[in-house]
Amino acid sequence: MSKRGGFPGMGGGFGGMNLNNLMKEAKKMQADLEKSQEELAVKEFEATAGGGAITVKVSGTKEIKEITIKKEVVDPSDVEMLQDLILTCINEALRKVDAAQATSMGKYNIPGLM
Repeated sequence: MSKRGGFPGMGGGFGGMNLNNLMKEAKKMQADLEKSQEELAVKEFEATAGGGAITVKVSGTKEIKEITIKKEVVDPSDVEMLQDLILTCINEALRKVDAAQATSMGKYNIPGLM
């Protein structure tokens, strides 16, 4: 059996990895993750619906920043259509944020994190 503990032939510890090195890697990964989250938070994502009749801007933290509605799409007799366009546009903008988060955080392949 190994004198340093662990499994025989593995150099001890975590497959031969020094605990200090493991902690350094964890701290570096945490700092990189926080940086990625900060970069994503300041980005804006935009979506349109109805051929550009509705535009929505959302932050990386999923906060709606702006909704633009062209005057010609506002029809008092068809409010439901306008509501549907707004919902479609907001949901598309939020999907873009989710996709960016998945791409950004995907490089941190940590089981159970997401």
